[in-house]
Amino acid sequence: MAYNILIVDDSMIVRAVIKKTIGLCGADVGQLYEAANGKEALGILEKEWVDIVFADINMPVMNGIEMVDEMDRRGMMKELPVVIVTTERSTVRIGQLKAKGVREYLNKPFTPEEIRDILERCLEKKP
Repeated sequence: MAYNILIVDDSMIVRAVIKKTIGLCGADVGQLYEAANGKEALGILEKEWVDIVFADINMPVMNGIEMVDEMDRRGMMKELPVVIVTTERSTVRIGQLKAKGVREYLNKPFTPEEIRDILERCLEKKP
């Protein structure tokens, strides 16, 4: 089964690296969506079926934390796995985000194997 993936990062280069890494890990990908901030991501989530979201924290317009808060308010966090991909390593921040329903926390730089493992853990639990 092919999965639809949303990548949310203000850096086009980082989005391209995540896309390439997803391709290298051998994931069965249907559609890859991209957004430069949380507001754009929410717009995509309103219109498209997405199986998993990879999102940065620090972005303009709407950052990753604000996006997660809004997704939680809309009831999206229960069903839709969100993976935070960031250089930030604050254990307090990680704890706060996981308490809001974030499934995984991936530090940059990352490997195709780490992405593959996260996809397997998050998507095998989906109905």
